[in-house]
Amino acid sequence: MFPLLVGAGLVVLNLVSSARSQKMEPLSGSGDQPLFRGADRYDFAIVILPGGTECFWQFAHQTGYFYFSYEVQRTLGMSHDRHISATAHTPQGFLIETSQNVRGQINFHTQETGFYQLCLKNQQNHFGSVQVYLNFGVFYEGPEMDHKQKSERKQLNDTLDAIEESTRKVQRNIFHMWRYYNFARMRKMADFFLLQSNYNYVNRWSIAQSLVIVLSGVLQLYFLKRLFNVPMTTDTKKPRC
Repeated sequence: MFPLLVGAGLVVLNLVSSARSQKMEPLSGSGDQPLFRGADRYDFAIVILPGGTECFWQFAHQTGYFYFSYEVQRTLGMSHDRHISATAHTPQGFLIETSQNVRGQINFHTQETGFYQLCLKNQQNHFGSVQVYLNFGVFYEGPEMDHKQKSERKQLNDTLDAIEESTRKVQRNIFHMWRYYNFARMRKMADFFLLQSNYNYVNRWSIAQSLVIVLSGVLQLYFLKRLFNVPMTTDTKKPRC
């Protein structure tokens, strides 16, 4: 009886190990409800506290193009260092690439299906927060076919192939145009915050210098008035020789 139990246990272990080694779709959370995977692209801004870390997870299939770009728009607090650290990890937790700059990109082809981890670290600023604009997602160019299948389909219907190829080309151009648009938005917001900071800086110093000028004028007038102040003389109060 004991050898039979041992054999059954080995069979179960082999099945489990083979299932883990295969690249599978993620399981659902509970019951028959599908797992929430989110959208294929995101763009938003986030504030990272001093010395803090923010991580995000993006689902991607095996045959996709993953893109991740960021830019520090402004700093909040005493520190004015805009450099941050960005990292990308595989679903298994392995490091893909690291970027340490004010703005940067991490692009790669997804080799496995799962949730990829993106982390931003504000470790260089211990006394100031940073506002970072993010743009990341996955792009799929469509199913790949070998040359034989393409030639067979071309013989069957050349018009359909031409329309499909044109649609893919338009979709690819729209995607790249959308990315360039997001880059322009990043730079526009960073320039806007820089101009706003310079505007507030100039206004504060102008007000301070105007107050100093007015105060110095009042003090000069006061001391000049005291120089020409002649004391009144009476019979009991006369100036001494």
